Amino acid sequence: MITEADETLLRRAIGLAARAVTLGDAPYGSLLAAEDGTVLAEAHNTVRRDDDISAHPELKLARWAARELDAGTAARTTMYTSCQPCQMCAGGIVRSGLGRVVYALSTEQLVALNPASGAWPEVPQDGPALFAEARTPVEDHRRG
Repeated sequence: MITEADETLLRRAIGLAARAVTLGDAPYGSLLAAEDGTVLAEAHNTVRRDDDISAHPELKLARWAARELDAGTAARTTMYTSCQPCQMCAGGIVRSGLGRVVYALSTEQLVALNPASGAWPEVPQDGPALFAEARTPVEDHRRG
């Protein structure tokens, strides 16, 4: 359930997206808030400026949280973001241990507004293969 406090922080994330546009960046903004609503960090998309396909604000904040927050603190945070995180960012959010994500536009709404944002083709994948060989480093790592 989205509260008035959530809406206030979500508006701030939308403001970060608007600011990104004025800087020549893509229109995406995010922030990470503590349990009490204190903003811990914020970011906007800098894919173009940084020439870095991973410079999405959600992933930048997830990486920041993984470096800077202990697991318990990260689990009590909320990420507010102007658009629903893509699969790359969602994976980073899960691995960083963030507690919650609140977003403004869904992926479907974004694609309806900007069809080019949904034009990513599926990359063909083949596998699994070489299980007996590939399992060794994983098992070695697990044994420590």
